[in-house]
Amino acid sequence: MEWDFVGWKEAVGADAIILCKTMKVTYELSDQVFNFNQSSSDISAANLTDFGKNDIDKSNIIVRYEVRLRTKILNPRGAQHAPIDITYYNTDDDKSDNNDALTDLKIKVFTKNVKGKVVKRNIETKSFVRERVDDNYVVLHVVVPNVEVGSIIEYQYNISSIRSTFLYDWVFQDCIPTVLSKCDIEIPSFLQFNMNTPIHKRIKSSVEAGRLAYDINRPDLKKGKSCPTNHYVIEGNYILPDDPEIANFSSRINMPHVTLPVYMPKGFTHLKIL
Repeated sequence: MEWDFVGWKEAVGADAIILCKTMKVTYELSDQVFNFNQSSSDISAANLTDFGKNDIDKSNIIVRYEVRLRTKILNPRGAQHAPIDITYYNTDDDKSDNNDALTDLKIKVFTKNVKGKVVKRNIETKSFVRERVDDNYVVLHVVVPNVEVGSIIEYQYNISSIRSTFLYDWVFQDCIPTVLSKCDIEIPSFLQFNMNTPIHKRIKSSVEAGRLAYDINRPDLKKGKSCPTNHYVIEGNYILPDDPEIANFSSRINMPHVTLPVYMPKGFTHLKIL
């Protein structure tokens, strides 16, 4: 279907189009996250308050980001939208344990030849240029050469971070039309954020209670196999570059404390946890 797709009514004539871009965020908890002062059979609503009195060791929490992007070139001018820039946290000290790790970066270009056969091409890492923008962040410039009209470019990469009280922002609106933009985040309930999403007719938001499992090796935690989570999904569809400005998704950590998982009131598209 993507081979024939050139946009919807309001987007016809664009130089290029983002077919989809997604970010999935999950937390990985080690068995040393909590310095427990009690033995608990499970982390549940019944004992969540007592659970919150224990110290949290942030160095044993890893945030995993999975980012995917597919762009289609629609005319010769669209080739300028083939490259992407990936910004991530990295201090001047490249060997610092606090730096985020960018891994599994893969770029593929799909094109149809004159016989209608799909040809796949992998982009080599020599096309990537790393640039430091300040003391804390670098940008990886990903260059995609020799794209053609009709080419579909697929990017994917992962970021691992031990900065559990920080989440990357997510940009819904781009300089070309976007068919689908989705941000999926599952956060342990002992980390409380202010979560703000754009209020816009093309953006839908939801949050529900979930659970996150983690490995337990300590004798006093044998039965504590999971903890509650807040699972957020913020999704935008058919977003135009000239739509009224759509703010980015953003978050800000509160002082870690315990509250029960929250639920999204019907009809609301603005998420905020207090």
